[in-house]
Amino acid sequence: MKLLEGYHRGMSSEAAPSGEEIYDVDVSDPHGELVDRSAMAAADVVQVSALMKALGGLRDAEDRLSEASLRYMRLNHTDMRALHFLIACANRNAVATPGALAAHLGISTASTTKLLDRLERGGHIVRSRHPTDRRALAISITPETRRAALDTVGRQHAKRFHAAARLSPEERDVVIRFLVDMAQEIALADEPWAQDGAHG
Repeated sequence: MKLLEGYHRGMSSEAAPSGEEIYDVDVSDPHGELVDRSAMAAADVVQVSALMKALGGLRDAEDRLSEASLRYMRLNHTDMRALHFLIACANRNAVATPGALAAHLGISTASTTKLLDRLERGGHIVRSRHPTDRRALAISITPETRRAALDTVGRQHAKRFHAAARLSPEERDVVIRFLVDMAQEIALADEPWAQDGAHG
């Protein structure tokens, strides 16, 4: 008990960060251990922090939407990605195969078979003979599942188009460059900690 009392007395009286404050660079990296911003003007640091907060807010909104859609559809994240792929194939009149789905999801053939078995049992997909390749199967999403996906998560995600459409062409170019640059900055290369079997 005395140890706990001493611990609490030693804690800072500052309030814990809430909401988007957690994305503020002065909260996440107060001593510059991750990002050296000593050469930046204070106003620039504040603006970059505001941008990080906005990105964090977008990520949180997408997470909440994803969680809601998974609950509604009673599927997992990989299942939903598979259904999205099948909808995209149907929209392009392309034949979806187990191999193409496995490549899209980055999973093994065995895992793909288990996934398709699960989706078929749930009435979400149909497997049929490939129209031109007798050695392959064609996969299609059922009309009921397609409608359910479009009317829920699909319609909600589509609202992002409105936000992009409200920008001018020049503003969209800036956003595109920024998002591509950020994706390249955080893309995993050969970081040892990210390899299979690595742990802290």
